[in-house]
Amino acid sequence: MDWLERAAKLRQWSRSGTRAPHKPLLFLYALGRFQRDADGELRYSAVEDDLRRLLAEYGPPNRTTPAYPFHHLVSDGVWEVRTDRGPGSPGSGVRQLREIGAAGRLTPELRAALRREPSLLGRMARVLLDLNFPPSLHGDLCEAVGLELEPTESEQFSAVRGRRDPRMREQVLTAYEYQCAFCGYDGRIGAVPVGLEAAHVRWWAFDGPDDVDNGLCLCSLHHKLFDKGVLGIGDSHRILVSQRFVGHSPAAREHVIALAGRPLIGPQPGARPVAAVHRSWHTSQVFHGSPRPAPAA
Repeated sequence: MDWLERAAKLRQWSRSGTRAPHKPLLFLYALGRFQRDADGELRYSAVEDDLRRLLAEYGPPNRTTPAYPFHHLVSDGVWEVRTDRGPGSPGSGVRQLREIGAAGRLTPELRAALRREPSLLGRMARVLLDLNFPPSLHGDLCEAVGLELEPTESEQFSAVRGRRDPRMREQVLTAYEYQCAFCGYDGRIGAVPVGLEAAHVRWWAFDGPDDVDNGLCLCSLHHKLFDKGVLGIGDSHRILVSQRFVGHSPAAREHVIALAGRPLIGPQPGARPVAAVHRSWHTSQVFHGSPRPAPAA
């Protein structure tokens, strides 16, 4: 049984690039709990709030119940559910899962495989992260689910999605003349840029191409906020700032809130701007809530 393939091919509802990371989030959470307590189980009523927070922070803008993946992950052969009445999931109804003591955990076969081959856990986690989330969120997500991965692991899953184009970073940074498209930051040490990154607008995990018109040169701060849905790109390539973002410090106002409505910086003439299809995907699948109005002049 190829557990990496099972992790890569979780059955997820999909339509036109719509994000549905509910099962991967539950699976990552279960791997984190297994790492700390290999014999424990996850009682739905005890972990519901944790799963809801994960879905709110790392899921798409439309809210959903954690009961959905708790029940449906069973069909992928990596998860089992039992209740006070015996084995088997009662369905995806929240009240039913709570009232009859539904509890889930990794299947006995997977638990045995993880005990035989401890490195398998990290490899499965890397598959789930690479295929469902951008690299800028991997560290935060591992911390959120309690996963500790070896920093030396560098597995590549080119057989699943193909290799990324290593030229994209240089092409995007050149197109935006080595400055953040949101704030203009352009720091260097000598001739080497520091704190500047090439961000995918439509995530690579969701068929985002390694093309300049799917990229932005962003500083590390704004790259993270862009991937978390705090920032977006609206019509006329103006910056969107989510109304859900709250920050009262001068730094938060200056570096985030004040960006609302500003035009993007770049790209230079002759370089392709972000394509409308990729902007639309990010707005519908990543950006959270409604955009703030531009500050009064």
